[in-house]
Amino acid sequence: MVSSAWAASDEQSPYAQKQTETWLQLQASGKAASPTLQINTAAERDLSLQRWLETYKYKIPEYYEQEASGKFSAGSK
Repeated sequence: MVSSAWAASDEQSPYAQKQTETWLQLQASGKAASPTLQINTAAERDLSLQRWLETYKYKIPEYYEQEASGKFSAGSK
């Protein structure tokens, strides 16, 4: 059964699509970029690299079991 919220979002999807494309183009062009250069410190770069490297310690499972991922509620009453 399709709720009215889903139906409303389907009606707005062309507008939402256009807005998304506009934001992505603006981001890619750099036209709205801050003139202030944002630089990470050496410590921040090291911590970021360490977090990234630690992700390789865990093997990606072939498949996930539904029970292991917890429960999901769509908010229906």
